[in-house]
Amino acid sequence: MVKVIASSLRKGNVVEMDDKLYVILSAENIHPGKGTPVTQLDMRRISDGVKVSERYRTTEQVERAYVEDRPHTYLYEDSDGYTFMNPDNYEQIAVPKDVVGEQSVYLQEGMECMLSTYNGNAIAIDLPARVTLEIVDTEPTVKGQTASSSYKPAMLSNGVRTMVPPHVASGTRIVILTADASYVERAKD
Repeated sequence: MVKVIASSLRKGNVVEMDDKLYVILSAENIHPGKGTPVTQLDMRRISDGVKVSERYRTTEQVERAYVEDRPHTYLYEDSDGYTFMNPDNYEQIAVPKDVVGEQSVYLQEGMECMLSTYNGNAIAIDLPARVTLEIVDTEPTVKGQTASSSYKPAMLSNGVRTMVPPHVASGTRIVILTADASYVERAKD
């Protein structure tokens, strides 16, 4: 643990309070005209997801946790959760299902993800921004409708529904954003 002044904390930092870890969602330094400047922190408790707001004087010391961010390769899913491997030393780490959350539908074997660990335990995961999937079901292409900017619903190979341009047919591989499952382009492979 490292003690840092509250005004140096930023979004994404991990702090420890009352023997629990919190990830900072937003940090704002407030300088009122009269009185001492304060830092307003909005945080989420990593263990159960509860959101907390705290206010510190900017010179107050806060315990900052050292979180290690390393690339890991996704291997497989089992009853314990998801298993990832560190490509440097081939060490495997099991990540609980609640850490991965709803992003799990985008996990593909061999995919490289950024894994945040604290004391050897996974606390957060970052998936690649884009992923390539195949369309398994969509409405047939209607001739003459290619110029309009309307989109049609499509079911992807991982079970997620998204909206695609009318010229894209079933069996086509497309690139989508993992953040909101929106269509980016046809896959170039």
